[in-house]
Amino acid sequence: MEPKAGEGEDRRGLGSRAPQFIRSRRVLHVSWQVGVFVVGLAVVAAGIVMLPLPGPGWVVIFGGMAIWATEFVWAQLVLRWTKRKVTEAAQRALDPKVRRRNIILTVIGLVIIGALLGVYVWKFGLVMPWSIKNQ
Repeated sequence: MEPKAGEGEDRRGLGSRAPQFIRSRRVLHVSWQVGVFVVGLAVVAAGIVMLPLPGPGWVVIFGGMAIWATEFVWAQLVLRWTKRKVTEAAQRALDPKVRRRNIILTVIGLVIIGALLGVYVWKFGLVMPWSIKNQ
């Protein structure tokens, strides 16, 4: 489907990416969409579980969104918006003033952590606050 005049570049390539024989049959296409939604939901749910647990939570969530984006326009638009925001953030992070500020804040944070560790070692030695004994 070609974009209409005035719709701009944001509308190009939106819509179902299901094979033509699936899109041509309504029941099969709805079943396909339900399957894509369920698989995407499972992947997004796994990503949400990984947020507090070890694992690449955000990467998995965006993977689930990419699965949804193969079939749903709203997910395609969310992914485009996200890509645009990530690109803008990356460009801002490469700005020399922002980089200098980030480096200064990182160094200050590391100095504070080092000072706290130094006080802990000075006060308690290299003894860990927990004890593991053979029983």
